[in-house]
Amino acid sequence: MSTPEFNPADPFSMLRQLWQSATPPSAQPFMPPMTEEDIDRKLAELHVVESWLTMNLGMLAMQIKGLEMQKAAMVAIKANMQNKSD
Repeated sequence: MSTPEFNPADPFSMLRQLWQSATPPSAQPFMPPMTEEDIDRKLAELHVVESWLTMNLGMLAMQIKGLEMQKAAMVAIKANMQNKSD
């Protein structure tokens, strides 16, 4: 196997050649062959993850709203205390 020449216009040529020589032409390195059952199982898993993330996003939004309400109450109490002391 000959060493590839350095091409400054294409810095990934050596990696591309290495990747192509390491995988057979029929292999799909980024999308392995899947059956319909594998796809259905993966979709179900992703829906569970989506539901979990949606639930966590809702809980985070509630925490943010609660802290905003707490801050507004503290600001109102401080303003009321200053008005009474004046």
